[in-house]
Amino acid sequence: MRVVAGDQHGPGQGWDLIPDPRRRRPGRGAYVHLTPECVTVAIQRGAFGRALRVPGRPDSAALMALLGQQD
Repeated sequence: MRVVAGDQHGPGQGWDLIPDPRRRRPGRGAYVHLTPECVTVAIQRGAFGRALRVPGRPDSAALMALLGQQD
């Protein structure tokens, strides 16, 4: 699954992980297996921030909702 960084909270207030199943959203993308284990480990290790070149920890609510889980 491809995910992109989205600035949903406004400038300087964090960023979201936005699922991009059709691979059409603009910007740098990161890929992750669509399993709860892979997503959780990637978030814990800060892999999305490094891959997307965005500082800080993301809000992963949209990605977890796609997995059918709550963050």
